[in-house]
Amino acid sequence: MQYDKKEFRTIFIKRLYSFTIKLIKFIEAIPKDNISIRLTDQLLRSSTSILANYIEGQSASSKKDFINYLNIALKSSNESKVWLCLLKDLNRGNIEEINGFIRELNEFSNILASSLMTLRGKRSSKV
Repeated sequence: MQYDKKEFRTIFIKRLYSFTIKLIKFIEAIPKDNISIRLTDQLLRSSTSILANYIEGQSASSKKDFINYLNIALKSSNESKVWLCLLKDLNRGNIEEINGFIRELNEFSNILASSLMTLRGKRSSKV
């Protein structure tokens, strides 16, 4: 299904927002031991940064500024995967739930990377 750019942005923002809410609820349910607190704090920071930077980028003052915000969102998405993998490998949280978050982050990273490539002129725009 093809979306126009405005429709795609709206759907993507809703998807990011929903993901962020689910992840916050997941983090709240993690046992509060010393390691989990530190890992989930990092996860909370990086995962909320994806949504915040994507939205901030929507009102960027220039193409360069917009690219910068998307790049930060992409880096935050990739960082979030690291924290989730650590939680998973340390048996902190539901494995299937963590795998679902990682799959979603992979999709976000792919979308953001594709957008950045298009903006930088390295491939044609399809959105």
